[in-house]
Amino acid sequence: MDHFLYRDGALYAEDVPITEIAAAVGTPFYVYSTATLLRHFRLFDEALEGLEHLVCYAMKANSNQAVLRTLAAVGAGMDVVSGGEYRRARAAGVPGDRIVFSGVGKTREEIHLALTGGIRQFNVESEPEMQVLDAVARDLGVVAPITIRVNPDVDAKTHAKIATGKSENKFGIPIARAREVYAMAAAMPGLEIIGIDVHIGSQLTDLEPYELAYQKVAELTEVLRADGHNIKRLDLGGGLGIPYERSNADPPLPSDYGALVRRRLGHLGCEIEIEPGRLIAGNAGLMISEVIYVKKGEGREFLILDSAMNDLIRPAMYDAYHDIIPVLEPAIGVEKQPFDIVGPVCESGDTFAKQRMMPPLSAGDQVAFRSAGAYGAVMSSEYNSRPLIPEVLVRGDQFAVIRARPTFDEMINRDTIPEWL
Repeated sequence: MDHFLYRDGALYAEDVPITEIAAAVGTPFYVYSTATLLRHFRLFDEALEGLEHLVCYAMKANSNQAVLRTLAAVGAGMDVVSGGEYRRARAAGVPGDRIVFSGVGKTREEIHLALTGGIRQFNVESEPEMQVLDAVARDLGVVAPITIRVNPDVDAKTHAKIATGKSENKFGIPIARAREVYAMAAAMPGLEIIGIDVHIGSQLTDLEPYELAYQKVAELTEVLRADGHNIKRLDLGGGLGIPYERSNADPPLPSDYGALVRRRLGHLGCEIEIEPGRLIAGNAGLMISEVIYVKKGEGREFLILDSAMNDLIRPAMYDAYHDIIPVLEPAIGVEKQPFDIVGPVCESGDTFAKQRMMPPLSAGDQVAFRSAGAYGAVMSSEYNSRPLIPEVLVRGDQFAVIRARPTFDEMINRDTIPEWL
């Protein structure tokens, strides 16, 4: 569910007409719904009610400061994967004891930053990382709390580029080597083992891979406890999918996921951490674009928009589907026709959809890309010297620009000309 609905023939974000925002900031732009962000966070929080738990928002999905503050205000932790994300979380008011540091390539500088600034735990991905973390912690005279990410070799049945729990993926240590690696960690004075971490992928639409992975984690918990390790926290990652294509069956609900966690892991008495990102932010955002031209081609027609692959790269990178709807509601019974929906970037890959059935549209009409709140703005670029597009946050009948569109002068002046030129 989201809070983007037609009202009196026009698309609204909560109680604000999309056309009103477009008139104020220009297209293209992203718009996020506060009510949707909060609703989705609370669904996860409620799904684990009765278990000691923390919902850590995976901020790689959308790391705008206003989004982070909105979630932090209701008790969300943050899952960060870089020093920059750590700094963003702290700047948004998130205390260090609610920040989990994940990622396969943590540098000494990032580790130092988190140890001095405050951290809930590091999710360690490899033995070399563990050795560096131990050394930095000892240099600082502190002890670093860690989980070790295990790779359960489970097929998440998702896109190959966002699967993370198979043996050929770069993430974690093979679960078969877990006892050996935990023994190594226990011998390092700069580390404190507090639990186990697992994450098998993103955009999962089936609970079976979670069942398989969490059963392996449950068995490993018992084995590691028998070895003398203090396993008191299980970080289960995130990855629950959203319904990008509204005509398809909906993915499992957070309540279904919570029931699975209780069934497989509830008997262990561990604190549970989960790290959803896409399901919290994805359906909380739209990208709004305007039709520049309607072009007749050989055997097909094109809708050429003012947004492009640099603004929303998911279709080009993942062949991802986004529902695209007119901002002004079509008349009932209007006949649809197929369009290729494309942007102005000079690549054929700058295509959002092929032969998508749409009502007739003309230059100047606006369209909305649904489910664009996650991995949209954060993955955007200035390719073709196109400015980053604004982000807008709506709350009730109010809206605010939370990232402004840079001017062309601001873009160009970031470059530095060598003195010999």
